[in-house]
Amino acid sequence: MTVRTIGIIGGGQLGRMLAMAGARLGLRTVILEPQADCPAAQVANAQIVAAYDDPAALDALAAASDVVTYEFENVPVSAAEALARSIAVYPPPRALQVSQDRLAEKQFINGCSIDTARFLSVDDQQELEAALDAFGGVGVLKTRRMGYDGKGQRLFHSPAEDRAGAFAALGGVPLILESLVPFDREISIIAARGKDGTIVCYDPAENVHRDGILHTSTVPAAISEATADRARKAARAMLDDLGYVGVIGVEFFVLADGGLVVNEIAPRVHNSGHWTEAACIISQFEQHMRAVAGLPLGDARRHSDCVMQNLIGDDMTDVPAWLSQPDVLVHLYGKVEARPGRKMGHVTRLC
Repeated sequence: MTVRTIGIIGGGQLGRMLAMAGARLGLRTVILEPQADCPAAQVANAQIVAAYDDPAALDALAAASDVVTYEFENVPVSAAEALARSIAVYPPPRALQVSQDRLAEKQFINGCSIDTARFLSVDDQQELEAALDAFGGVGVLKTRRMGYDGKGQRLFHSPAEDRAGAFAALGGVPLILESLVPFDREISIIAARGKDGTIVCYDPAENVHRDGILHTSTVPAAISEATADRARKAARAMLDDLGYVGVIGVEFFVLADGGLVVNEIAPRVHNSGHWTEAACIISQFEQHMRAVAGLPLGDARRHSDCVMQNLIGDDMTDVPAWLSQPDVLVHLYGKVEARPGRKMGHVTRLC
């Protein structure tokens, strides 16, 4: 079947960039998003304004599309599964199931013979006390679901730190305690798998975070080729296990000896891959649209070194200065209100 229209669940900046990439390939896009005039709808062919799990809206999305994808990992699994009964959904709903629960995610990654931080499930304050004791009183406590950009987390720095009420303070929901990883740097890799099983990987990016939000991604990362190969191998193993179609982002901690520990996976195009639109012929966004449409995957090689920087909140005041500089690609997301911690755009400087 020739794919002409792709349904996208989610109307944020990632959906926007997917729609823009699709248009270059002659693909139409329909956005399902409850917020009217969302960033993606500003460039897509149509928007269905409704909740992500609205049955009538899902039926309308399936009727208007040849295939459905999504731009964020908190799409209700039930919605993806309902759609999959009548239309192809890529990445597959199982990828959502794995990525939405940090405990399931860690278990899946370990099942692919890939290392993660040590972890323990925490369902009440008593289990939290026991888990902290097992990890020497230090670790990162996270909600198992819905946390992003540093939200839904608490770091325990020392055994002397007060633990009282910590479980309730994170909402009294299922949690996971992860051991602290003594890493040298953080990297991520963007990879794509086509319907025919072909896999391509972009070069790993070295990431720096501020206040739990990605600040910069630098390519090439300061790692050995052996470490880069290990990152590619890990990505390929997970993509094949999931029977994946589309782009995935995999975040790693790099150890002093060059070893890798997976931090998390994201079954979608990823913030740390935005650099690809400036430094590669085929961006991660076009790669994803090619994959879900059943088109041949493109070359993932980069033609330039670069640094991508997120524009957060009041960083928007710096846009005129960025626009005046050579070798800089400025990409704004069409968001009207610049709030603290809100991603408003990004810039990529070619080196």
